[in-house]
Amino acid sequence: MSDRLETAFWLKAHIKMWNDRGIQMLVVKRGEPTAGAVLVKINRGPAIGVTVLSQTRTPEGKPAWMRGTGEEPVTEADADAYIARQLKYDPDLWVVEIEDEAGRHPFEEPVL
Repeated sequence: MSDRLETAFWLKAHIKMWNDRGIQMLVVKRGEPTAGAVLVKINRGPAIGVTVLSQTRTPEGKPAWMRGTGEEPVTEADADAYIARQLKYDPDLWVVEIEDEAGRHPFEEPVL
């Protein structure tokens, strides 16, 4: 999401950092390596559900995230359907999945 780093490099650094912390984070679908946008699927388990975050910008133009699937967690099937719809519009998207019951957001930018 950085304005200077390629998406592939930026994601690789975050994946290593989170995996080193014992939280599984992996690329489900590779997108355009230089500037592809990212969707983050945060899987909190079947009892809680899934949230999908999508990259966006604040009104000031700063990087941020939005809850693509809404405020409340959804089923994994609903999350996967949302991701499939987004991939139809932008096949260059990256999709990253995190399995974390706490539902931690893995990036520095705020969630709007």
